[in-house]
Amino acid sequence: MSSVSDSAWERAPLNWPAVILFSLTTLGMLTVFPWYAWTHDFSTAAWVWFVVFMYGTGMSITGGYHRLWAHRAYQAHWSLKIVYMLLGAMSLQNSILIWASMHRIHHKEVDHRDRDPYSAERGLWFSHMGWMLRNYPSSALDYKNARDLMEDPIVMFQHQHYLGIALFMNIAVPALLGWAYGDVGGFLMLVGLLRLVLSQHFTFFINSLAHYWGRQPYTTENSARDNDVLALFTYGEGYHNYHHIFQWDYRNGIRWWQWDPTKWMIAGAARIGLAYNLKRVPEFVIRRQMVQRQLERAQEQLAKAQPEAQPGRLAALQTLLEQELKHYAEIASEWAKLQQEKLEAAKRQLAEQWENSEARARIRALEDSLHQQHRRLRLLSLQAAQAAA
Repeated sequence: MSSVSDSAWERAPLNWPAVILFSLTTLGMLTVFPWYAWTHDFSTAAWVWFVVFMYGTGMSITGGYHRLWAHRAYQAHWSLKIVYMLLGAMSLQNSILIWASMHRIHHKEVDHRDRDPYSAERGLWFSHMGWMLRNYPSSALDYKNARDLMEDPIVMFQHQHYLGIALFMNIAVPALLGWAYGDVGGFLMLVGLLRLVLSQHFTFFINSLAHYWGRQPYTTENSARDNDVLALFTYGEGYHNYHHIFQWDYRNGIRWWQWDPTKWMIAGAARIGLAYNLKRVPEFVIRRQMVQRQLERAQEQLAKAQPEAQPGRLAALQTLLEQELKHYAEIASEWAKLQQEKLEAAKRQLAEQWENSEARARIRALEDSLHQQHRRLRLLSLQAAQAAA
């Protein structure tokens, strides 16, 4: 990085709205909240609504701001978009337009020290929330990548009236609910303060911890990780390694056992007509990426092995790896051939017949073949690691 760039980062002015917000909420959590909890009893209703708004605001960020508006992974009915818009503003993470525009830059420039707004290369604190406390060069607003969002009236209404909506949702809504249940203070503490602080930091975990802690089963080209523990706190966003390579998928946790309530919410909305055009990455493409990563891992492990230590075993493992590479190339070639057939069928307006033809059975056979290769490569990687030890 040049000295001019260094100087610009060092002299970046404080972002006073963010500094004041985080100072007030942190101070409130450290002083007012424990005092109130010690001297008052929270009503059951306050706790119930705390959980409702934790999930409501959290998944308005993950399902609305993130998967709907930032990545266009599906489309939503205007009524669902309004819910996302209101509860998203309640999270105090900026307007949809600003949030989604900056997130698109993050995906385009991921890990770049100067251009990624919350680059993991600048450290855990920076990627978690430090990037918001100063007006760094990487945070300069430019909506050229969000022209589609500027044509959305719901997005622009929220953007133009963001402060009023955010204040109403964070103060008036908890207070009115508290008044209805006779527990204004409890609602302001739980639904207002505690919910806000926790929901913000849970979201920030995706930018910070999800780039430091976890596994990389799909790619090592960026720092994003898959982490089942983080998925529990981030409404399914913890499968971040998958997301960074397949960002247009409406799912992050692609297997039924993976905790992704955002995915389930979107799928449920689709069943009642509130969401549609849900995008999914084909299973073959997912498995192909996993096998490719395992081939890389096996090659890395074999490269570490000492040839003079176990020459016979190492040669056998190398032969197995070469066979797997050849098998992978054959599968990839067959897939490319099938995709070409599908394209030609579409040109002849025979796509439906193609989908129902034996080609689908051939694709399933290729998926099964990749699944078996994935298992073999897992064993091969373990054997290679033992040889390298």
